[in-house]
Amino acid sequence: MNRIPLDPDSDLLGVIDVQPDFMPGGALPVADGDAVLPVIGRLLSGPFRHAFATQDWHPADHLSFASQHPGRAPYESVALPYGAQTLWPDHCVQGGAGAALHAGLDQARIEAVIRKGFRRPIDSYSAFFENDRRTPTGLDGYLRERGARRLFLAGLATDFCVAYSAEDAARLGYAVTVVEDACRAIALPLPDGGDTLTAAWARLAALGVQRVRSDALVPG
Repeated sequence: MNRIPLDPDSDLLGVIDVQPDFMPGGALPVADGDAVLPVIGRLLSGPFRHAFATQDWHPADHLSFASQHPGRAPYESVALPYGAQTLWPDHCVQGGAGAALHAGLDQARIEAVIRKGFRRPIDSYSAFFENDRRTPTGLDGYLRERGARRLFLAGLATDFCVAYSAEDAARLGYAVTVVEDACRAIALPLPDGGDTLTAAWARLAALGVQRVRSDALVPG
């Protein structure tokens, strides 16, 4: 296995949406989602000195919720002004227990938390931009001020918020790596017979995003 030495100052771990509502028993559970916690814990206590996190933070009437579209069900798609939007069960409602960063997450090295999806009309998968792909979250400015050059992403879900974050980070000029065993996917079926996970990996590969396992990452 090729080892990847980390620069303690300019390599950051991005912890994406590690929240109870995305865990088994939550409002929008990702299968095996709680398995990311020990892996991310090892990364935060070992090779990474610095990290940021994202937090889904929706108003109760967010337009990405199927409950706001009479006659529609979760996982259907609707057209919103910025494009196609998957409808979700109500989840990560501001101030609710399901929206908190998971209690099992050691936050000692998490130095910034980016809340996203708090604007009612626009969903937000990416850590960098809302789903109109224009409205910034402010994360890019923070990372540039911090001198970050390489980003390693972990969390939930691989094919949505992790993948969108990785795509935007690559387009913004960061070297991006997804830590595979520190993520879990939803893998929704697509009309072409594929699924959202396979499609996400293809998009990321085309942008030069790398994939590694956590045990390949070592202190520099």
